[in-house]
Amino acid sequence: MTHRHLLLNKNLALLILCQGLFLTNNVTFIAINGLVGLSLAPVSWMATLPVMGYVVGGAFSTSIVAKTQNHFGRKISFQLGLLVAMLSALLCAYAALSQNFWLLVTGTFIAGYYSANGQLYRFAAAELTVAEQRDKAVSWVLAGGILGAVVGPNLAAWTRDLFSTAFLGAYLTLSLAALLGILIMQGIHFPEEYKTQHALSDGRPLKSILLQPTFMVALIGAALGYGVMNLLMAATPLAMQICGLPFSDTALVLEWHVIGMFAPGFFTGALIQRFGALKIMGLGVSLNFLCIFIALSGTDLHQFFIALFLLGVGWNFLFTGSTSLAMTAYKPN
Repeated sequence: MTHRHLLLNKNLALLILCQGLFLTNNVTFIAINGLVGLSLAPVSWMATLPVMGYVVGGAFSTSIVAKTQNHFGRKISFQLGLLVAMLSALLCAYAALSQNFWLLVTGTFIAGYYSANGQLYRFAAAELTVAEQRDKAVSWVLAGGILGAVVGPNLAAWTRDLFSTAFLGAYLTLSLAALLGILIMQGIHFPEEYKTQHALSDGRPLKSILLQPTFMVALIGAALGYGVMNLLMAATPLAMQICGLPFSDTALVLEWHVIGMFAPGFFTGALIQRFGALKIMGLGVSLNFLCIFIALSGTDLHQFFIALFLLGVGWNFLFTGSTSLAMTAYKPN
């Protein structure tokens, strides 16, 4: 094995670790923001606004992230995202401490920039290996979310009562995790394709790429996977609390939900290579329907558990398949 292959292996391993820290932030935010929002909201229907702020902030940040990636390159842009994650977690901590609901919503909205930034880790993974292995590289980086699956919910449970203000410790710990991510990202070398010495042709207009049936299917699949997942994942902590289940049960359900999201990453790439992205996406949609059926069947712990686990696996198949399909719709230029 050449030095170059060793370097790429190192880069991919560090990026997987960064993905784990990213999901630790993501899962912890989903687990606690609705509950903190419920305790601070002027009226109960506003409880999920902090969760919505995280998602909407990510959507609004995508164009900004694209520009920073193009201007500064992968490493600096990713580190900027982690810096925003650290500052937004501190802002949320202060909001919880000062009992300021709208400051909490602002903090989660700003954190959405980190969410949009971290979503590009999987595309960066495809650049750290040869073209024949990019499906596996994407799925392995997504599998790094298992770290977030284990750490995120348990972090929320362990730090819930660390201070007199509920979940203050979780926000503070997330700021330290972001700082660790900045240090890890420093050790990754990304191919600087945006600084290539040879000129590339302009290629097709972006509109032409977006209007391709292949890209449209990938876009709809990814949006469907994330939409269903966000809806049920955000509602679950509130629903379980209303049903009288302790937060330790909520942490367990979310832990296995996220394991379902990312554990299949160890073999999803191989499944896509064997059966094709569309068939794996179809399987993901089927699992989503099964999840909804079980979720509607009752409110016992095992029903929450099974439904959220299936939701995670369905998301993995649908989102990884959509990502792989999208990458067939454009060329490097």
